[in-house]
Amino acid sequence: MNHDVAVVGGGLVGLTFACALGRAGVRVALVEARAPETPARHGFDTRTSAITPVSRRILEALGAWQRIPPQRLGPFEQMHVWERPGRGELHFDAADADLPYLGHIVENRELTHALERCAAELDTVRMYRPASLERLDPAPHCAVLQLGSARLEARLVAGADGTRSRVRELAGIEADVQPYEQEALVATVRTAGPHRATAWQRFLPGGPLAFLPLPENWSSVVWSTHPEHAAALEAASDVALCQTLTDAFEARLGDVLEVAGRGRFPLVRVKARRYLAPRVALLGDAAHTIHPLAGQGVNLGLLDAAALAEIVSDLLAASRDPGLEANLRRYERWRRGHNLLTGEIMSAFNRVFSSSYPPLVLARNLGFAVTGRVTPLRRAFINYASGFAFDLPRLARAPAAAPARSQQRDRETG
Repeated sequence: MNHDVAVVGGGLVGLTFACALGRAGVRVALVEARAPETPARHGFDTRTSAITPVSRRILEALGAWQRIPPQRLGPFEQMHVWERPGRGELHFDAADADLPYLGHIVENRELTHALERCAAELDTVRMYRPASLERLDPAPHCAVLQLGSARLEARLVAGADGTRSRVRELAGIEADVQPYEQEALVATVRTAGPHRATAWQRFLPGGPLAFLPLPENWSSVVWSTHPEHAAALEAASDVALCQTLTDAFEARLGDVLEVAGRGRFPLVRVKARRYLAPRVALLGDAAHTIHPLAGQGVNLGLLDAAALAEIVSDLLAASRDPGLEANLRRYERWRRGHNLLTGEIMSAFNRVFSSSYPPLVLARNLGFAVTGRVTPLRRAFINYASGFAFDLPRLARAPAAAPARSQQRDRETG
């Protein structure tokens, strides 16, 4: 069967890209190796994403955001960052940038399910799952994909299949891979005190520890630390882990009372040396994987998806070939610089705050002090982290509903 675009990878980025194309009338094949995942109505997914206001605009434009039950969202209006007592603290408030929220913490399975429902309603999108890409053969006018016994043809193949991208491998695109020598422990915890619609992060010598707000007194924990420490945390009893988290977080939210799930994964920086090959384009983690300390990874991927969808749909509308590298150079120029800059900034933050080298300690203390006192600096940081500082694709420029903060909070908490 012929398609305009074959998207390999049915995660958040691949689904966003497929839905954006499908809504523009582009014929899409969506290839995903995993079976569908049904979201649970009790308990929380340990895999969460911090969705920025710009990413929310994209998801709203696709009709996905509206499908997420409000009681599964963790909106946050503020962010509080600190290192150690007496070494300065930073406080960011959405009001500094005239925003109702800095973002929302969303369970990945909830967002994935919402996007899958959007894709299922599009006649232009056909799902192939579970199916794995075995071969990829570019030809002058199309690419041929072999999925077991199934054979697909598409004018463009989009690799949205993650850090260990099969598309990237088959397309012969080299990538620079740099382990951070850290692993992230993820967990869902309940605390004695409320999180106050605030994202909390403390920098520790081994790496940052974040408590990200979920509904009620639940938080999503992400602790980037040395692999041996992460393994010990994962293996600890619930009682021991609760106490360790309480101590490491200085009981800012009171005692950690309950752990409802945990896991860990290695942290690695991946930079594809190019985003394009004959009949192939990369997006999301297939093109760039960064440190999670500011939760920017998925947001970069969603911007990739919106930008590439805009370019591909415009090319097809103009009867131009969307699989020619020359026609896709704009995508690589548009997104690669933003992704590289953000990745470098995250890596630098991680190095600086994990170091005990006295000049670096002095520099970061000074940075805390200056940023905390200068509102324009805080506003600039918020605009950068939210995505507003960059050239946005059309989907991200669509106006999002922004009711008054108190009215929106009432609606989302029911």
